[in-house]
Amino acid sequence: MSKISILSLGGLQENGKNLYIAEIDEKIYILDAGLKYPTSELYGIDSIIPDLTYLFENKDRIVGIFLTNGHDDFVGSVIHILKEVNVPIYSSHFTLALVKDLMNNEYPEYKINDAKMIEVNKKTILNFDNVRVSFFEVAHNIPDSLGIIIHTEDGNIVYTGNYTFDQNAHQTDYVSMYQALVNASNEGVLALMTDSLGSLFEGGRGTILEFKQRVSNMFVNAEGRIVVSIFSSDLQRLQMVIDIALSFNRRVAILGRKTQRIVNLGISMGYIKVPTEKLCNLKFIDDKNQNNDPDLVILVTGERHEPYFMLQRMSKHIDRLVHLEENDTVIILTKPYPGTEKMAARTMDMIYRVTSKVRTIKSNLLPESHADREEIKGMINLLKPKFIIPVIGEYRHQYAVIEIAKCVGFNIENLKILDNGDILSFENGKYIGITGSVPVGEVMIDGKAVGDLGDVVMRDRELLAEDGVILLSCNINPRTKKVVAPLEIVAKGFSYINEDLTLKDDIRTAFNKLCEKHFKQKFINWSEFKNEFRQDLSRLIYKRSKANPIIIPILISTDLANQ
Repeated sequence: MSKISILSLGGLQENGKNLYIAEIDEKIYILDAGLKYPTSELYGIDSIIPDLTYLFENKDRIVGIFLTNGHDDFVGSVIHILKEVNVPIYSSHFTLALVKDLMNNEYPEYKINDAKMIEVNKKTILNFDNVRVSFFEVAHNIPDSLGIIIHTEDGNIVYTGNYTFDQNAHQTDYVSMYQALVNASNEGVLALMTDSLGSLFEGGRGTILEFKQRVSNMFVNAEGRIVVSIFSSDLQRLQMVIDIALSFNRRVAILGRKTQRIVNLGISMGYIKVPTEKLCNLKFIDDKNQNNDPDLVILVTGERHEPYFMLQRMSKHIDRLVHLEENDTVIILTKPYPGTEKMAARTMDMIYRVTSKVRTIKSNLLPESHADREEIKGMINLLKPKFIIPVIGEYRHQYAVIEIAKCVGFNIENLKILDNGDILSFENGKYIGITGSVPVGEVMIDGKAVGDLGDVVMRDRELLAEDGVILLSCNINPRTKKVVAPLEIVAKGFSYINEDLTLKDDIRTAFNKLCEKHFKQKFINWSEFKNEFRQDLSRLIYKRSKANPIIIPILISTDLANQ
């Protein structure tokens, strides 16, 4: 009896941390392993990865990790899997190069270079017992993107990754792409796992040709420097802007540490084409150097909010490399991510205070790198799958795929919207249902700290951001029961303490009363002393200021006679 299960540890009903699993006769095939970036309320969190407990508990059953593209939301969790599980990674030349670069730069202490990194392409066929895995090229905004076909005895499982059928992309061999899809269809497709993020786009989506024409027109009218904001993950758009800059005989400077690494890697491997003499490395601004040559095109890159943050610094003239000037032209090519809309609007206002030469492109004319409604219809009609499982997207995107499939006459009973952790099972090619679930969740990463950032830590960070912190320190002699040095009060982010001049005196009074109480005991219970001091002070401060700052009492046992 053959058994197939499809599940996800991340990437369903959310945007990011894509990690899908196909289990075939007890063997686990990992399809992508990404991260997602935090929203603004997750103070200090660098990224979020899926809970990998299920993989660690079943590491002996894992065949390998199969990656479709090099974006962080598809490869960002690979390093965290490899820390615990030694399995091969299969992907394209450029994607593997990006993974190696990430490992060497972000986690050099982990010797992951010994991991098996196996390069594949559209001609590769991998054999695992009674299962074959093949790949097909897709058009996306990063080079060497792939789709994955898992060939089983009960039919094929096709995982598209991110894709489009945009004929202007010139990033894929469409003949081989269509041939691979037609061959998979002829063999029979049990399940199609299709990209959902573009499923709400319906007509009017900008093409690459329109994009190039509009940006070129902006260059024509620019007299001085041109500053362009681009997301670092969109290498296709980055290359197009570079090409336009070169056509106007301008030099290019790229800002963004990670993007510079990726661009250097892309140039060395031939994926990004720009003459080295046209690349400009900016030096820190000083009396002799202003980085304001009129032939410069400055590409401001980053993830999520980072381009806006850098533009704000440039507008306020506190950036070390670029100060925006009245004659600069600023081109915004970064559509705000959910949660960054306010920051984007504030950034635009700050730029306008410096220069009125601000150019934008309507979001519906920015070429998208995800299949739209018609392209999803085309994929469904090409493959003719028995079942459709929308992946890579939030619930509204998944639901839109269901509506799209209905339009082409697909059987509604075979359209399955899953949530992370749901196990969708087949036996001998027949659908059994959602037969269980596996543990899922989010693991927050702060620097090199992984997984130890709980609700208490995040609540403390929220309080620090909202009400600040008060630090109280005092030296006490436990033998003589006397205060050796007076109580010191330091407040950070809590301005009320400077407005109410009597508050510090009241804090000292409350502290002295507690000292009288605890000094009467035979031995000072330091833990009890601190907790009671913290509670009394919290009540006092809230009564006076209606604020709840974090209160940190530091009571130091100091016996001068023994020193």
